[in-house]
Amino acid sequence: MSTEKQEFGGRVVVVTGAGTGIGRATARAFAAAGARVVAVGRRPEPLAEAAAGHSAITPYAADITADGAAERIAAHAVATYGRLDVLVNNAGIVRSGALGTCTKESIGPQLATNLVAPVLLTRAALPHLERAGGVVVNISTSVGQRAWPGNAVYAASKAGLDTLTRSWAVELAPRGIRVVGVAPGAVETPIGAHQGLSAERLAAVRAWQIDHTPLGRLGRPEEVAHAVLRLASPESAFVTGAILPVDGGAVVA
Repeated sequence: MSTEKQEFGGRVVVVTGAGTGIGRATARAFAAAGARVVAVGRRPEPLAEAAAGHSAITPYAADITADGAAERIAAHAVATYGRLDVLVNNAGIVRSGALGTCTKESIGPQLATNLVAPVLLTRAALPHLERAGGVVVNISTSVGQRAWPGNAVYAASKAGLDTLTRSWAVELAPRGIRVVGVAPGAVETPIGAHQGLSAERLAAVRAWQIDHTPLGRLGRPEEVAHAVLRLASPESAFVTGAILPVDGGAVVA
C-alpha cells in the first residue's frame, strides 16, 4: 500500500457514477492509494455512502447529461483541489430491449450518458489534464465486443466509447495525455436493479452470465477498480490506447 500511496499522493481524480458499484469501488481505491477524489453521481445519498469513512473523497451531485455539467464538474475539481490528474468516465445506464421495442425515449438517455457525456467531460478536463500530464480511463464493457441481443444499444454505446479511447489516445498523445479503457464483464453491481429487473429476471441473467464466464463466477467491483488504478498509475506511462478486459475470460470464450 505504501507504494500505491506514493504513486497517487497529491493527485486529483474525478470518478463519474461513483455512488455505487464499480464507480464507488474505484473512488475508494484511489482514495486509499493517496489520491483526492471527486465522486460524481446523480443522487446525493449513495455518494455520501461512498464517501463515508473516506476523508479524501468529496461527493459532487450532478447529472452528467445536463447542459454545462461537464464544465461545472471540471471546474469544481480544480477549485477544490487545484488540479486534475485522472478522469474516470464510469457512469453508464442500460435500457434493455429488442430492436422492435426500441424508442427514441429509450435510446436517447443511454447515448447521452454512456457516450456524449464522456466526450463533453473529457473535453472540459483537457486543459487541466494537459497541465498534469494526466490520464483518461473509460469504462466500457467486454460483453459488448460480441453480439448482445436485447442490449444492442447499450453495447453500441460502449463500443463507441472504445473507439473514442483509441482515437483520443492518438490525438492527445502529443499533449502528454494518456487514454486507456477497462472493459468489465459480468460484475456484481446494482446495474440490473437500476434497470428495473425483477428478482427472478435478475437471477436468470446472473446465471446466464456465470455460465458464459470461463472463471465461473461474477467479478467484484474492487477487481475492476484495481485494473483502473494500475492503468492510471505513472508506472503504466507507456500504455495508451489499450482496453483491458476484466471479465473472467468471457470475451475470449
